[in-house]
Amino acid sequence: MLEASPGRNFSHSSFVFRGFPELQKYRRLLALPFSVSYLVVLLGNCVLVYVIRRVESLHSPMFLLVCMLCVVDVLVVTAIIPNMLLGLLFDWDQISLAGCLTQMFFTHFLSSLESTLLLAMALDRYVAICRPLRYAEIVNSSMFVKLLLFTLVRSCSIMATLVGLAGSLWFCGSNTIRHGYCDHMALVSLACDSTEKNSAAGLAVIICFVGVDIPLIFFSYMKILSVVLRAADGEDRWKAFHTCGTHLMVMMCFYLVGSVTFLSHNLNISIPTDANTFMGLMYILFPATVNPVIYGMRTKEIRNGFFRIFKVRVKKAMTMKVSPAGKGQTNF
Repeated sequence: MLEASPGRNFSHSSFVFRGFPELQKYRRLLALPFSVSYLVVLLGNCVLVYVIRRVESLHSPMFLLVCMLCVVDVLVVTAIIPNMLLGLLFDWDQISLAGCLTQMFFTHFLSSLESTLLLAMALDRYVAICRPLRYAEIVNSSMFVKLLLFTLVRSCSIMATLVGLAGSLWFCGSNTIRHGYCDHMALVSLACDSTEKNSAAGLAVIICFVGVDIPLIFFSYMKILSVVLRAADGEDRWKAFHTCGTHLMVMMCFYLVGSVTFLSHNLNISIPTDANTFMGLMYILFPATVNPVIYGMRTKEIRNGFFRIFKVRVKKAMTMKVSPAGKGQTNF
């Protein structure tokens, strides 16, 4: 859907999403896998948060970070998927400029929070395994306050600048956003005036997060592996390698796919709209779907906590069913 431009002094105040132009006639079928993915994200992350809250032995810094990661995953997916599903199912695919900028801020802000949490989790494991005698000294409440302040200052300042620059542009051509949600460059590419500052801001985001967080995460996991592989025997070495490898692969998906979609406009990379939209959704959906498994059910302490809660629930349910029958037989 394209609105004609009456002149350079005109700027669109509303936009239309067209994330899958080649699949428009199948858009209601597209809603099915995204609906299932959203439900899986909600179920997996909420169950993990519930287990960590209920099991006292899991109230440690590492599992607190996992719990925070689950909350962020639910929030970032909720920021984009319900609105996209309304567009696919009911053709409610319009959004105001203010709504678009709001969605853009929260999507990119929450993604940057996830990056910081992944870095914090890698550093936490590094200290626990490579500096175990100093763990309690380094990882404490003061460290968490500093982490929170660092996260808020870094993410808020960068994303607010990004959104502010996008909001100052004029949109006098097409009002069709070729994406499933209000991605930064998908909106900026519609602008009539110069977008050099926006491209520079997008590059700054990649440098500040991917350029800083990825080397530190990679260094932490390499040091963890070197320590574990020296101390462990055959089976434990394989478990350590498999665990670290799985974590790194999911992180690479998050960072690499996100960077490609974020920089495709800056680097003039020609990616079909359907593929670019899919990648933009997957870099958010995929980690949110698998994180409860790789950081949750594959972790022995969380798995034991889950089964402990499940057994207690089953016993209570069985007791409630048996009790009335028992009373009835006694009275008889």
